[in-house]
Amino acid sequence: MLKPIETIKILLNSSHVQSFPAGEIIFQQGTEDKVMYGIIEGEVEMLVNDKIVETIQQGDVFGQGALLHSDHLRTSTARAKADCKIAVLDREHFLFAVQETPLFALEVMRSYSDRFRRLKLLI
Repeated sequence: MLKPIETIKILLNSSHVQSFPAGEIIFQQGTEDKVMYGIIEGEVEMLVNDKIVETIQQGDVFGQGALLHSDHLRTSTARAKADCKIAVLDREHFLFAVQETPLFALEVMRSYSDRFRRLKLLI
């Protein structure tokens, strides 16, 4: 089974890949957005109320909540921990990936569930 980022790389061309130097904010808590991200290279720190709650590794996806919820609000901040190369997936490409490769949807759900489990352990 492909990791979500592998499916994203197959679907997207290089115009959908962005670079972020270490320390740069990818998105800010409380802002509106309609894309999700996949880490091609690097690591990303997730912060809630300016506290680091986890570090996401190369090969994983993040930010899918704002893509899926009707208010499109970010409930966390994403910051590049190291220099990153990140794929950006909009709703149209996300829906295409889900339709054409249903296992992509399962892997995204697994990633989201794993993240939620780790967060619960912190509380």
